Amino acid sequence: MEDKEERIETSLVAIVIDATPAKKFASQPLDGSSMMNRIFDSMIAFGNAHLMQASHNKLAIVACNSKSTKFLYPSMDGTSRSYHNRPGQYDMFAKVDSDVRHGLGELILNDLTNNDSTKSDSLLGGAMARALCYIHRVQRELSLSHQLKPRILVVSGSCDSALQYMTFMNVFFTAQKENVVIDCCMMDTDSGLLQQGCDITGGQYLHIPSIAGLLEYLLWVFLPSPSCRSKIVLPPPAKVDYRAACFCHHKLVDIGWVCSVCLSIFCKFSIMCTTCNTEFKLNRPAIVPAKSKKRARIE
Repeated sequence: MEDKEERIETSLVAIVIDATPAKKFASQPLDGSSMMNRIFDSMIAFGNAHLMQASHNKLAIVACNSKSTKFLYPSMDGTSRSYHNRPGQYDMFAKVDSDVRHGLGELILNDLTNNDSTKSDSLLGGAMARALCYIHRVQRELSLSHQLKPRILVVSGSCDSALQYMTFMNVFFTAQKENVVIDCCMMDTDSGLLQQGCDITGGQYLHIPSIAGLLEYLLWVFLPSPSCRSKIVLPPPAKVDYRAACFCHHKLVDIGWVCSVCLSIFCKFSIMCTTCNTEFKLNRPAIVPAKSKKRARIE
């Protein structure tokens, strides 16, 4: 028998941070420090804990707000930022700390100083799509001796955006096809769309009751790999809301009409699909002409 070489398992975690609710979190004090500083510390500690589990593990961090998405680690603009590591600190941990704090702080500061009063939704779907593209690139660049086990962790505090329903669905089913697990940690609010994504890809969805325990929940629920989660006690899964968003008013509907050509969803009936311009023919009952009554002949 020929000895088969064992492939080295490489775990890649792509963290997607939604910085849209930063204005709300930044103004709320928590134990003498702001909530944003607590979130910063928790995300950096979680990323370093994942890198510390195995020497072949990889990490990627993407942040987004209502205006743009940005890669925090590794840097995609080709610039190398100087960092200062404390005595005895691993160089990679110091680089993750510096890049995340600088990039996320810059993204939040631009959002806070923006005087645009128009309210727009978070670009969370686009950030998740960028994370998928990065996972695909890493998978293509790895040698045959490595086996990549990728997953995406979404940390958000924003409500559902029905305008990005199709973007979310495309990301979810692409991740399912590429065997990418999507986990979600929600703060302050719930998200029915992200619940669907976690259920479709076999990930874990969790709405934490308090930001003060964010790091504890991250290390308990999301640090173990999906293959190990069946052996530990996790919070019970939440009921998934599988309502779809209509294409006409972008609202979640329980009952609607679906185009038979492009599968667009509408909350009200229309004789023409506004997405693919297909005209629908109504199956009306056939009209039977009334029989003419013959006059009786009087003899």
